[in-house]
Amino acid sequence: MKRRLLLAFAAAFALSGSAYAQQIIRLSTTTSTENSGLLAYLLPAFEARTNSKVHVISVGTGKALELSKNGDVDATLVHARSAEDKFVAEGWGVDRRDVMYNDFILVGPSSDPSGIKGGKDVLAAFRRLAGGQAKFISRGDNSGTDIMEKAYWKQAGAQPAAALYVSAGLGMGEVLNMAAEMGGYTLTDRATYGVYQAKTGLALMVEGDQRMFNPYGIIATNPARHPGVNYKGARQLIDWITSPEGQAKIAQFRPGGQQLFFPSAKPD
Repeated sequence: MKRRLLLAFAAAFALSGSAYAQQIIRLSTTTSTENSGLLAYLLPAFEARTNSKVHVISVGTGKALELSKNGDVDATLVHARSAEDKFVAEGWGVDRRDVMYNDFILVGPSSDPSGIKGGKDVLAAFRRLAGGQAKFISRGDNSGTDIMEKAYWKQAGAQPAAALYVSAGLGMGEVLNMAAEMGGYTLTDRATYGVYQAKTGLALMVEGDQRMFNPYGIIATNPARHPGVNYKGARQLIDWITSPEGQAKIAQFRPGGQQLFFPSAKPD
């Protein structure tokens, strides 16, 4: 009897210990995936399936990649393809996979003082904004959105007057609030705008240009550069978010009935 009790206690202790042996996965990502509510919707299913806890650090794409480069996170989920490809080519990240896409849009005050509403050419809209008198609020944080915005100004061959160009150095949600308060325009991803639209009252101005396509990718931190990272956990997250289950969850994320992200993972 005593031996059976001891074995029972040992088994109970082992089960209890395994229940608490929860792995931690550190993920750097962009403010759009956090502000939109996507990760709060997605991650609980993954965490339950893998007995994991994902610690999310929400910053701009440039900073998210830097955290991975420094070995401070195990994986990164970002949206700046040229920067991602460079990051992988330099050996800082491995196993990059397409995850999803949405698009960039231009938004501004409903009065539309620069007269760009309804346009389909993002560069033409940027030229009008450069010649107008309304303020433009820039992320100014080396995020994927900021990188794309700077590219549009360069391609448009125009730039607003210094007094009208506000470099905020903030996340997308905060920039949308600033644009509303200042009666200005800004470039945003559609997902974050969908969450902040009612709060800010900003109107959709320009959409539909193929140059406004916004793909997202996930990358594991290279364990050869940083042996201490949780590469196994990073791969579990990559495999799950690009699996049929993870992709279906992305498609099902519809706050207010509107789909904000579209799955794009390709089969191995």
